[in-house]
Amino acid sequence: MEAILLVGGAGTRLRPLTLTTPKPMLPLAGIPFITHQLLRAGQAGVDHVVLATSYRAEMFRDHFGDGAELGLAVSYAVEDEPLGTGGALRNAADHLRGDGPVIILNGDVLGGLDLVALVDHHRRGDADVTLHLRRVPDPSAYGCVTTDAEGRVLAFDEKTDSPATDQVNAGTYVFSRSALSEIPPGRVVSVERETFPQLIGAGRRVLSLHDEAYWLDIGTPAAYVRGNCDLVTGLVPSAALHSSPAASLVMVGAKVADDVELSGGTVVGHGAEVGAGARLSRCVIFDDARIGAGARLSDTAIGRGARIGAGAVVEGVLLGDGAEVPPGTRIVHR
Repeated sequence: MEAILLVGGAGTRLRPLTLTTPKPMLPLAGIPFITHQLLRAGQAGVDHVVLATSYRAEMFRDHFGDGAELGLAVSYAVEDEPLGTGGALRNAADHLRGDGPVIILNGDVLGGLDLVALVDHHRRGDADVTLHLRRVPDPSAYGCVTTDAEGRVLAFDEKTDSPATDQVNAGTYVFSRSALSEIPPGRVVSVERETFPQLIGAGRRVLSLHDEAYWLDIGTPAAYVRGNCDLVTGLVPSAALHSSPAASLVMVGAKVADDVELSGGTVVGHGAEVGAGARLSRCVIFDDARIGAGARLSDTAIGRGARIGAGAVVEGVLLGDGAEVPPGTRIVHR
């Protein structure tokens, strides 16, 4: 079994954190986000993963190498210029080794989808492509997918103000090798706007699997913080975590004063320090950051090496690496 993991995006919505680190390499519960995805793929029987990279591509290879430490073979398909979702898949397909169906994972999605069930559904239906779908309250921000009673995809409408359904593309697929090979090479291609509509128009077997397991697009600051906290508190399972669900996660080398209150799934990174009397709820504190005594933080991510002064109040904010907040400052985003 093989998989392609799309990790080429620049993560502009998570700036300034992504100015120095690709979004898929940002820590979730203390480890790079895609570690959770890679190990989940391994649990489903995947033994070879191709990382489709572009932005700061070298950071992926430097961290994961050949994948042996995760029990996987990891290859790298680097785009000199971004090729879109379809172009990235076509570029990565050249690095595949087998001829069976390929799981496509999105570097934005934290989820609990049963990948084995998705592949089995694809095989039983003799599909060209199988899409994971779910229902959301506001489908206008997603690709909306219309299906028949048997789950065959009839239409794919990418981000429309007048969605015909609340079923949306959840960003995980299974492609047959023939469907991958038909994507035009060497140019920008969107699977959402080009590949899927063309396959449907040609009468190819594009199937769907509806699943309501945990699913979160971590691409916004609020969602990024939530994903961290949900992993720590056990709302989403991960093979990468060996600790039991808890109110907080303090990484090795962090220093937290005895009377500090950590709650809501707060993560304190390696080498970080939290001063006496501080209160942190639903926060992500990156490595080597310093939180001053008596500070109050909630729903916030604090970048690597940042400094939050004593008594400061920070709520609903994302601060980049090396940021400084003077003592007593109040920063609240509503």
